[in-house]
Amino acid sequence: MILAVETSCDDTCAAIVTGAGEIRSNVISSQGIHDRFGGVVPEIASRHHLERLVDVVADALSTAGVELADVELVAVTRGPGLVAALLVGFAGAKAIAAARELPLAPVDHLHGHVAASFLAGSELEPPFVSLIASGGHTFVARVDDRGPGYEVLGQTLDDAAGEAFDKGARLLGLGYPGGPALERLARAGDPEAFRFPTGARVRGLDFSFAGLKTALLYKVRELGEAESGRRRADLAASYQHAIVEALCARAERALAQTGLDRLAVGGGVAANGPLRDRLTQIGARLQIPDRLLCTDNAAMIASAARYVRPLAFPDYLSLDVYATGELPEAVPA
Repeated sequence: MILAVETSCDDTCAAIVTGAGEIRSNVISSQGIHDRFGGVVPEIASRHHLERLVDVVADALSTAGVELADVELVAVTRGPGLVAALLVGFAGAKAIAAARELPLAPVDHLHGHVAASFLAGSELEPPFVSLIASGGHTFVARVDDRGPGYEVLGQTLDDAAGEAFDKGARLLGLGYPGGPALERLARAGDPEAFRFPTGARVRGLDFSFAGLKTALLYKVRELGEAESGRRRADLAASYQHAIVEALCARAERALAQTGLDRLAVGGGVAANGPLRDRLTQIGARLQIPDRLLCTDNAAMIASAARYVRPLAFPDYLSLDVYATGELPEAVPA
């Protein structure tokens, strides 16, 4: 049994997953306090992780019907993410592992999003193209095996797709998190009412969403407060449409460039309904995890842990977390 912990942002997560990738439990405790600030406050997030981690781990064990004595491997997110938040989960996981001298698998958060496609029930095998779109990261990669050595083909040059959703929602006077709020508003709007840029001028497979946010700002100012308020649904639908098309265009381009016909999608933005619908039109064999596995969760961390080399006790005690970059010790198992 693998016990996994994930605290890279504002969700306190723990999961029990078997070595075969069967999810026995996947507990996510979300922090609703950040909506009043319009975004995640790292210090507040870390304090809530500290308050909730023990209960979340206990809930994961209870739901799975196992005890700590049944755990054979502890997995945890090492980065990237908010350092203060990561430290809580990383220290907690090390303590759990060290108490029983269990091995520890430090996992890269982005590898976790890719590895969500390897959980039980997935029939997609490498090689394939992976599109990851979340609040902090957006990239398209070629995945030739299940380890962390996937090849990034293109990535965002500025804002991530989820960040673009949040900023657009703020401009339209919506709450946080912006993605779900903007999607709900967009259902009543016309996606073709306004033409927003999709970053088509960006060469290759890289993404750019900063210009899209600026275009929405200028359009709101141009319409004026009364008119933009009346047409908020159209603005939301058109803005969402631009993000969806930008993501799908790069995915299609990556499939053509690699010659592959299989596409896996992950990250919080992959929970967006119009994006999921649009991806089915690409024509590739498509793998999109359940919405619960798209947003931050510990089951995906456990999945990734199966394909990295775990560290034996006490070798991991001196390890630290990281905010950005790649995990140098994350080598294939």
